[in-house]
Amino acid sequence: MSTLRVTAEVLTIHEHPGADALELAQVGLYRAVVAKGVYRTGESAVYIPEQSVLPAGLIEELGLTGRLAGGNSDRVKAVRLRGELSQGIVCRPAALADVDLAGAAADGTDFAELLGVTKWVPPIPPTMSGDVEAAPDLLPWVDIENIQRYPNVFAPGEPVVLTEKLHGSACLMTYVAESGRVHVSSKGFGAKSLALQEDPRNLYWRAVHGHGVVAAAAELAERLGARRVGIFGEVYGDGVQDLTYGADGRRDTLGYAVFDISADIDGQVRWFDPAELLDGELPLVPRLYEGPYDADRVLGLATGRESVSGRDLHLREGVVIRPAVERYSRVTGGRAIAKAVSPAYLTRKGGTEYE
Repeated sequence: MSTLRVTAEVLTIHEHPGADALELAQVGLYRAVVAKGVYRTGESAVYIPEQSVLPAGLIEELGLTGRLAGGNSDRVKAVRLRGELSQGIVCRPAALADVDLAGAAADGTDFAELLGVTKWVPPIPPTMSGDVEAAPDLLPWVDIENIQRYPNVFAPGEPVVLTEKLHGSACLMTYVAESGRVHVSSKGFGAKSLALQEDPRNLYWRAVHGHGVVAAAAELAERLGARRVGIFGEVYGDGVQDLTYGADGRRDTLGYAVFDISADIDGQVRWFDPAELLDGELPLVPRLYEGPYDADRVLGLATGRESVSGRDLHLREGVVIRPAVERYSRVTGGRAIAKAVSPAYLTRKGGTEYE
């Protein structure tokens, strides 16, 4: 999950092929398992997305005591119920009994605060943490929404690029051309405009130094005439997350792959395709497809086996979709960018989700 929003949605109801007493309620391209006969196609209900943390009272009301994920059994996670993938919770909470849900669906009203639903924040291991400092010059990363929740980000046939989504930890690095200052941060700290102070034990600083990211950023700043350059890469390997791609985060074989670049040029932050600027200079995330957008093709490529290690070691997390030409999206309210995640990844056992 990227942005936490608990909204009313218009449902499409499908038959559950493996259970007579259950049905599938569709929201966007997501489907959630629901009791049969409770909802009808065209009606509205509240949708609580994956990685939401629910208060005890709501859990009890929904009959989910002891059935959710996490140490406190309070986190919504994708599960398979009678063979069908169920993502998120569809419900009509008592607290919204007097609310016109159809109208709220049209208005996009967010009920997260009213219902006491919060976003799950993954734990931070010591190697990904450290002392932080204010970094107003840090170029931020953006949350990527799931194409299954927002299927209209791209138009059918629009030229797009799909890259493999790696299961590691996002490393944000900003190079300030005038001073030569380097800011390194994680996704979580970066969202607060905080940078990690340099520490040879820190995972992100090790990746930046080990792969020559600063030198590449400095050269790029000169080439583009940019005041700041942001290079965003995924750090991966054993000791980082449960999917390792054959790299070892505890030793010198720490994996790193760039997935995005931004640059502050004449006071405007612009985004660039790493393959056009850094191919051969830094490791890049695998490019899986270039061509017209097709939802079925995207969801198909999100599944299967990873292509990072070259040894087909484990499952693929998913894909990231970008337009061939960078543009604004009214659906996201920002960049036209989205992700699709593999169902096998979502339901794997023993997975880690550090941020």
